Amino acid sequence: MSIVTPQELDSDIQEPPPEPGSTKPPRTRARMPRLPYWLTLPAVAALMVGLAYPMGWQVVNAMREYGLAQQFGADAVWVWFSNYTTLLSDTFFWTVVVRSLVFMAATALATMTLGILLALLMKAAPTWSRLVLQSALLLAWAMPIVAQMTVFSWLIDPRNGVLNYLLSLIPGVDMVGHNWLAEPLSFFFVASAIITWASVPFVAISVYAALTQVSDEVLEAAQLDGANARQALIYIIMPIIRPVLIILLLLQFIWDLRVYAQIQLLQDFGPKGDDYDLLGTYIYGLGIGQGQFGLAAAAAMIVLLITLGVSGYYVRELLREDAR
Repeated sequence: MSIVTPQELDSDIQEPPPEPGSTKPPRTRARMPRLPYWLTLPAVAALMVGLAYPMGWQVVNAMREYGLAQQFGADAVWVWFSNYTTLLSDTFFWTVVVRSLVFMAATALATMTLGILLALLMKAAPTWSRLVLQSALLLAWAMPIVAQMTVFSWLIDPRNGVLNYLLSLIPGVDMVGHNWLAEPLSFFFVASAIITWASVPFVAISVYAALTQVSDEVLEAAQLDGANARQALIYIIMPIIRPVLIILLLLQFIWDLRVYAQIQLLQDFGPKGDDYDLLGTYIYGLGIGQGQFGLAAAAAMIVLLITLGVSGYYVRELLREDAR
C-alpha cells in the first residue's frame, strides 16, 4: 500500500514537468477554493443594500442644500462642502462635540469598571447567588428603553421621587422638591447613570464568560510562584482577557457617543435647550426640528469620522492581539 505524503495532498494542481536538461525542480500550486466566497455573497449583498445605499445617500445629501423646500419637490442645490465648513466654523457644534466626548468617556469608564467588578463577584460567588445575580442582570438588560426611563423618572421625581426622599433622611439634607434635570451637570449625571445601569449587564456577563476561560492550572502555577490574588488579577487574568476588554470598551465608546433615546426622553421630562444636547439630539434637531437635512447629514458624517478616530486605536490593538 502506498503512502500519500502531506505535500501530495496539498498540491491539487501541478505544473508541467521540467524541460529536458533543466535542473529546476517542479513546483506545485495550491488551488484556491472559491466556495467560501460564494457563501459570503448573500451576506455582502445584504450589507450593501442595508448599509452602503443609505450611507451613499447620506454622503450625497451632505453635499446638497436639502431642506423643507426639497420635501415639496424643489430641486436640491449642490453646495459641495459648504455644509461641512458651516458646521466646522460653528463654535456651538464644537461645544456639543466636546460635551459628547466627555460624556462618552465618563459613561464608558463607569460601565467598564462596574461590569468588571460584578464579573469578579460572580466568579467568586456561590452557584445559587451567581444565578440570582445573572438573572437580575439579564432582566435589567432586557428592559426596554421607555420602561427604563419611566422607572427612573419616578425615582428622580421632584415631588414624590424615591431618591429625594432617601437623601432627605440624611441629617441636615433637604432634597424634597429638588429637580435633578434643571441643571445641565445633574442632567447629564442622571443620563450617565441610566445608560450605565442599562449597559453594565452586558459587560458583566461578557467579562464573566471570559473569566471562565482562564485556565485553573495557570492560576495554580501563579499561586505556587507566590503571587497573591491582586497580582494574579493584574498580571495574569487581565492580560489573558484583554482582547475581550478591548472589544467591550470599543462597543461602549460607539454606543455612548451616538446615544439619543435616553437624552431625548430626559429632555421631554425636564427642560429643553442647547445646554442639554449631545450629538444625537443635536443632529435630530438640525434635521427634524429645523428642516436642515443637509447640515444634519454633514453632522452625521462628522460623527462617523469621530467614531472611527476614537475606535481606531482599539481596532489596531485587536489586530495586534490577533497577530500574536
